[in-house]
Amino acid sequence: MALAFVLASILGTVWAWIVWIVIGGIAGAIAADRLIQNNKLGIIGNIVVGIIGGLLGGFILSLFGISVSGIFWTFITALVGAIVLLLIARLVTQGRGIGTRGM
Repeated sequence: MALAFVLASILGTVWAWIVWIVIGGIAGAIAADRLIQNNKLGIIGNIVVGIIGGLLGGFILSLFGISVSGIFWTFITALVGAIVLLLIARLVTQGRGIGTRGM
């Protein structure tokens, strides 16, 4: 019986990670599509931008005492966080762009 609870917990955690990766990938792709002229980040780059954006968005919202729940608000948080992350990257790279190779 205890093994069933442990297995269910592990599978639930894996499922949560899969959902975060999918939500992060979609949010990162939308944000990159809107802010980067030639989006060369690729699927992995979009997922990373979306996940880090979700963490950044969650951190920003927590500063204002706002917590989100539900898949819709999680997606919105990840999207806004990804947009903020890409705007910061644009400022840091001084408009050279990210995801491009060479000069």
